[in-house]
Amino acid sequence: MIRSFILSFRLRNAYKVNTIIYALKSIPGIRKLLKDKLYKSKVLKIIGNIISILLEIINIFLGKLLYIFLMIFSIMTIYQTNSANTFLHIFVCLTIIGAFMNTYMFNPTKDKYYAMFIMRMDAKTYSLSNYFYAILKVIIGFLPFTIIFGKLSQVNIWICLLLPIFVAATKITVTAYHLSLYNKKGIVINENNLSKHLWILVILFLLIAYGLPALKIVIPSFILISLMLIMIIISIFAIKYILNFQNYREMYKQVLTNTNMNALNTNEVTKATVLNQITIDQEIKSKKKGFAYFNDLFVRRHSKLLLKSAKRVTFISAIIIGIVLLIITVNTELKGEVNRVILTYLPYFVFIMYLINRGEAVTRAMFMNSDHSMLTYAFYRKPTSILKLFKERLKSIILINLLPATIIGIGLVLILFVSGGSENPLNYLILFISIIAMSIFFSVHHLVIYYLLQPYNIDSETKNTTYTIVNILTYVVCYYMIDLRLPTLYFGLATIIFAITYSLISLFLVYKFAPKTFKIRI
Repeated sequence: MIRSFILSFRLRNAYKVNTIIYALKSIPGIRKLLKDKLYKSKVLKIIGNIISILLEIINIFLGKLLYIFLMIFSIMTIYQTNSANTFLHIFVCLTIIGAFMNTYMFNPTKDKYYAMFIMRMDAKTYSLSNYFYAILKVIIGFLPFTIIFGKLSQVNIWICLLLPIFVAATKITVTAYHLSLYNKKGIVINENNLSKHLWILVILFLLIAYGLPALKIVIPSFILISLMLIMIIISIFAIKYILNFQNYREMYKQVLTNTNMNALNTNEVTKATVLNQITIDQEIKSKKKGFAYFNDLFVRRHSKLLLKSAKRVTFISAIIIGIVLLIITVNTELKGEVNRVILTYLPYFVFIMYLINRGEAVTRAMFMNSDHSMLTYAFYRKPTSILKLFKERLKSIILINLLPATIIGIGLVLILFVSGGSENPLNYLILFISIIAMSIFFSVHHLVIYYLLQPYNIDSETKNTTYTIVNILTYVVCYYMIDLRLPTLYFGLATIIFAITYSLISLFLVYKFAPKTFKIRI
């Protein structure tokens, strides 16, 4: 088993190093300096392995630190309940959610496909060695932070030591349960594509985790500790089941090939999903002309794909806003804290609006079902044609994203009013308009980088490293906004001005540079 793990680790490293070299060669200005022979460089591979190991160590600890600090410790301050009980309450609920959403066993990754189906490694040995390594990382990664934040929350030290084991035990138990489902009913779980039932479970436990403490209700600590001990005992039998399970190869054949497809090809799966959501109806027509007609037909035929997620986010947002309004109405002591949050935490919503924006998904659908064919025609890449279609598409994306943004904006205004209001009436107007401005900005941003850095090849694979880097930087900047505390009035005004300026500049950039950059990648 150890030998199998070492081979799999080397395989992952080789894949990562080659990916890094390919990515560097895709960056303008660097590609000419790097030759193809670098793929054979032993020195570079050694450096790559060292970097890979360092990243692995960072991955073990950094994610756990952010998870406990952001999801549990920082949120506890708004609750007027016993800190130790609240810490355990939220930790246990989130652990149950995490056990179903991230088992490690059912995560379909390319290295698993290469190892088991290309290199023909023993599926059981490979699976078990990597799975228990992942579980060991969970225990080691959580341990220092459950002790630090647990003690800061006045949790007994022996319970702090028990928490990482509980996390591992819960994941092991859920994994064994999913394996038994496959044995008995042939049901295979893909944790990257959770069922509706599991999403309902996730929402339920999120409400229990964060909603009950807001009502000054937490599950008693003796019940939580008993649950942890029971789960640890059950996991002992679950480990035995996992070790005795014999059908790893057959199971992974379904997990990795998305229900008996012949190859692990995420892009093909995405294409099939998109095609299934296209409305093929001869009655769908439009009264518009030119590129407006072209775009209108696209939007109408892809309405299921484009609007489904926006409607879902709108519905969930409305529920969350309703729950917050109910909580502060029932528990009036929270009004002051909630009011302060609304008036100083507006930068936090930059990250939220980034997450819910559908711009990137829409542009990918545009390429797959329109641009990958139309870009072969010269007229499609003329500056005037590009700008006309860009404007039409921008209107459509903005309208799609305005659906949840409007509900969120109205909801925040209502929460501000119910929680005590503001002496400055402008805060209500700025709060609403700034949320709309954030939505418009991300709509513009995703579309403009698509036109300026068109990343896809004919198979809809991302082949532009600069595009990926820009997306990563966008995420980092938005994530950084979480820690900013600025008055809503000033930050909101700055957001509105920035969104307007960015939108105007984007029109010029697309007209000037898109005719050269808007093309199919090789």
